[in-house]
Amino acid sequence: MAPAAAQTGVAGAPLDICVLRDTGTMRAVDLIAHPERFDCSTPQHKLGSGDFWAISENIGERSSEEAPLNIRFASLWQEGLTTHILYGDGGIRAISTDGRGVAPFLQLGAVVEQRLPLAEAPVVRILWKVRGAANVRGVLIGARLSAAEQSQRANLKMAALYSGFAGLCVALIMYNLALWRSLRYPFQLKYCLMVACLLGYAFSSSGALAWTFPDIANNDRLRVNYLLLAATGGTALFFAKSFFEERVFAGWLGRYTDVVAALMVAMGVMFVVTAPFSVRVADTAFTLVFVGLATVVGPTLWRAWRLRSNYLWLYAIGWGAPILTAILRTMANLHLIPWNFWLDNSTIFAMVAEALMSGLAIAYRIKLLREERDEAIANEVMARRLADTDPLTGLLNRRAFLNQAIGRPGEQILLIADLDHFKGVNDTLGHDGGDEVLRLFARLLRTNAPASALIARIGGEEFAILAHGAEPVEPEALLARLRALRMPFDVKVTASIGACRGPLTSEVEWKTLYRGADAALFDAKAAGRDRARNSARQAA
Repeated sequence: MAPAAAQTGVAGAPLDICVLRDTGTMRAVDLIAHPERFDCSTPQHKLGSGDFWAISENIGERSSEEAPLNIRFASLWQEGLTTHILYGDGGIRAISTDGRGVAPFLQLGAVVEQRLPLAEAPVVRILWKVRGAANVRGVLIGARLSAAEQSQRANLKMAALYSGFAGLCVALIMYNLALWRSLRYPFQLKYCLMVACLLGYAFSSSGALAWTFPDIANNDRLRVNYLLLAATGGTALFFAKSFFEERVFAGWLGRYTDVVAALMVAMGVMFVVTAPFSVRVADTAFTLVFVGLATVVGPTLWRAWRLRSNYLWLYAIGWGAPILTAILRTMANLHLIPWNFWLDNSTIFAMVAEALMSGLAIAYRIKLLREERDEAIANEVMARRLADTDPLTGLLNRRAFLNQAIGRPGEQILLIADLDHFKGVNDTLGHDGGDEVLRLFARLLRTNAPASALIARIGGEEFAILAHGAEPVEPEALLARLRALRMPFDVKVTASIGACRGPLTSEVEWKTLYRGADAALFDAKAAGRDRARNSARQAA
């Protein structure tokens, strides 16, 4: 049966594809003119492996400089591919792959995209010569025309999806490694290993691997992809076993889980080794072993429920999406349901859910393991913080500052620093941004004052620095470092400083010292801000 003669190849719409096994003597110029020779009824995967021709339905769209067209289709195991484009004027253009296969044409989502040559005549139909097709999923599937702007939008969406997932993985790994350095729970390292495998799998399955290593063949990329998927499944089982209470995986379930995890990793290695010789057999064996992952989950949930595990609900939620997508993809691999692009990329969504829920589960377990001690420590720290420190900046509050300042022996130097036009900073950045500016300024004061100095936030944007006369703090140096300090959204922030010297053995002397510094601060503001002034006289 020939492809439909109607001109239905609108950009963005899927194309009907018919196939024909290559006999070795067929020519593109003959086949492209006779689509009636192609088989449109037999499912492609039933035709076995080998060399094939695939032809599209009639298209009738023009690829012009103003509106260039692309042809997009799924990345499959193939040794090589040549795309022939028939135009309305009878001309035929060809696009051939080299030893890397379709790797140079991969877009994000592992979609092959080829730009159709520009021509005055419309594209009639497209013919592909597929060499060395494994035909596990099909010879050529998911073909559709795509306008340039549609391709750009698709790439942007996939870039956002994969970069967001990569950022999530990196953040979760760094966070849990930091926790592991303090807590030393083994399941934290296994979680990091699982997330690292997830990240590697996303890197290879997205097509980014081919972008990073342009010389890699697409079939080699697929082998790496299978290996990382197997490693992800195996490390996920190892993580689950270490995460639950020991009683959940006691006995046969623990041994069975170890066997399935080891088999998954071994099957990934076997696929890498044997796929070049018999990819169809290797893929079927891999799919069947991958089903073993689902056979572990059911008994684990049952035993966790029967033993009243604290982590049952998190495990059920976190693994629900991966198991569902694994089942659907297995069904698609076995041709029980049709292939589609989003099903092929559904693993990324399942991995996001698994990584997030597993991270939440770790946090929940740590909470349960350390709850009593952490609560006591938190209460003590909070009490001290509320009593002595400013909660925003971590500096001393006014009360604690005065308690420690009054009675210090010897001559003291008091600096009063006030951020210039801070209301404008708040209006520009919002209160959250303004709070960050205060925190950054507080950090600058801490890092540039001697260890013996007292630093406090004594008002909204007003800070006090008290140092011994023998260890003075240079106001101009503080102002210079503040000018160089990078603030949120690169907003320029300056300050004015007033300084006064004198003894500080009583509350009366504090008031005198403060009035002198405050008067100097007023002079600095009046002189144009972003400067320091010393009191005209020392405090008596």
